[in-house]
Amino acid sequence: MRLLRKKTLLAAVLVPFLSLSPAGGQEVWQVDRWTPAFDYGGTAETYSYAPLTAAERPWRICASYPHLKDSYWLSVNYGMVEQARRLQVRLEVVEAGGYPNLERQKAQIAQCAAKADALIVGTVSYDGLTPEIRDLARRMPVIAAVNDIDSRGISAKSGVSWIAMGAAIGDYFTRLHPKGGKPVKVAWFPGPKGAGWVDFVRRGIEPALAKSSANIVAVKWGDTGFEAQLLLLEEVIEEYPDIDYVIGSAVTADAAVSLFRAKNLTGRIGILADYFTHSTYRAIKRGKVIAAPTDQPVMQGRIAVDQAVRALEGTLSARHVGPRIEIVDQASLKHIDAGNSLAPAWFRPIFEVK
Repeated sequence: MRLLRKKTLLAAVLVPFLSLSPAGGQEVWQVDRWTPAFDYGGTAETYSYAPLTAAERPWRICASYPHLKDSYWLSVNYGMVEQARRLQVRLEVVEAGGYPNLERQKAQIAQCAAKADALIVGTVSYDGLTPEIRDLARRMPVIAAVNDIDSRGISAKSGVSWIAMGAAIGDYFTRLHPKGGKPVKVAWFPGPKGAGWVDFVRRGIEPALAKSSANIVAVKWGDTGFEAQLLLLEEVIEEYPDIDYVIGSAVTADAAVSLFRAKNLTGRIGILADYFTHSTYRAIKRGKVIAAPTDQPVMQGRIAVDQAVRALEGTLSARHVGPRIEIVDQASLKHIDAGNSLAPAWFRPIFEVK
């Protein structure tokens, strides 16, 4: 995969996501549409996406997630559930329990898809599901949601470039600490090896950090569960007690806020996340986390369900779309539309919509 063209990357970082309702009441989402489809090295153009208001029949959709351990995938779940209810289609959700669980995801998909008309998959591995997806694609549309995936067999994709996500937070850090300034020590937590999104975040953030005064003293790989990230953070603090910054997943940021509070390190070590969740929102608001990019996971979930229904009904034209990326910090917090990024506080995972 080629890196994003510079003008596309800048647009993704600087232009906020918009949702418009024209005079007639039809909702329209201003999104990026990628050409060619499924290639984040291509061109992203602004596209007015008008979601369906009803489905032709109560289609059965299976959605498979890597996990529901954090509020990011909870927000994706909320978006899917809302769109399924709006269109009056059926939705069954399964979750693999974490990125190491490829075989579990395969088994869950086989069981769930056997009684579905379409599959939506947030994969635990970029190409680990390719044989199964190519086989399923012979009889149903397969929609890739959020995590990047080998495009063989998929009908559509709802997602953003995680290269751009990584570059967004990397560029933000570089503006804080440009090359030539005082060197700062950074611990970098990419996430689980083999997950589709992780390598792309790394390919975005590391070239950006190379333009800064960062000295990356530690790189810690691991699953994005809270306990796993907490253990990795404890290792880093023991090995490098003088680090200046931690950069990693939203779960890494959550664990860092907790650990630093317990060790009286709050305010001494800066924290940045490479995606945005409820906890990240609260931590940015309270000054515990400096910044994070949002890729509007609620909207991605809604788009994925809409694409699945369109694929089933023969009206799918926007095969690869996704929201714009925004950087969220204390200055921009009051301007973002949190409803596109975060499920309501009352929402709990829903595994079936009938």
